[in-house]
Amino acid sequence: MANGTTRKKGASSKNAMKAARSSVVSKKGTPWGTIIAVVAIVVLAASVVTYYMVASAPKREQKTREEAAAAFAPSQQDPDPSKRIAGVTTATYEGSVHVSAAERVAYDKTPPFGGPHDQAWAACNGVVYEKAVRNENMVHGLEHGAVWIAYNPAQISGDALELLRVRVEGKPYTVMSPYPNLDKPISVQSWGHQLKLDSASDERIDQFIAALRTNPYGAYPERDATCDAQIEPGDFDPTPPGPDAKPMDYKGSAGTQPDQPGAGQPSAPATQPSAPASK
Repeated sequence: MANGTTRKKGASSKNAMKAARSSVVSKKGTPWGTIIAVVAIVVLAASVVTYYMVASAPKREQKTREEAAAAFAPSQQDPDPSKRIAGVTTATYEGSVHVSAAERVAYDKTPPFGGPHDQAWAACNGVVYEKAVRNENMVHGLEHGAVWIAYNPAQISGDALELLRVRVEGKPYTVMSPYPNLDKPISVQSWGHQLKLDSASDERIDQFIAALRTNPYGAYPERDATCDAQIEPGDFDPTPPGPDAKPMDYKGSAGTQPDQPGAGQPSAPATQPSAPASK
């Protein structure tokens, strides 16, 4: 009997210890707060990485395009690499011929890429204009070595528009604007050069920019002129130039200021308001 009682007491003690340990474990519980915090941090980190990858993709892709187009950079041996780009149209224009802000020019090309122009230029230092800009202001920027990307707003939008924007925004001597009723979806201009295209993904856009933007081998008239501007450019006029428009062989309007390469923007004429360039 005594032995049996002892065994029962021993078993009871063991059971009590197991129960106590189980109670302690159950009181600790699962650390759900810590788990949730860790999961939240992981999800946030993943979201940040994903956002960065998506947001930076256009710029990374553009860098790749520019690297591929570097083969079209000008040199003494190859002063105008645009001659190797299919579809480029060229013309010879005299520089430094100015009209006033109230005058129009009967340009021989659409969009124009040379000829008489306003004495003040539209900012062309990586500006993306949201509305169409007066031809005479845009052409002056080309005279300074800029490349102008014009697009038909009825044909280019969404991803295609962003693909053009990433080539221009923040880039020196580059400017972009809509051009209503353009005969092609896209037209790229530098002084004396033009390339019309159907697709924003066309690699020739980057080749054109590499070949002609501030090309130092005589591709544009005014070396060392700035693309910063202190005036609001005029609005685009979609109507045909009237009989009083200045011809392409015009010699310049009295009272307009001569170009001053490298000296910055000339004072704005009284007919044009002084304001930051619209974007």
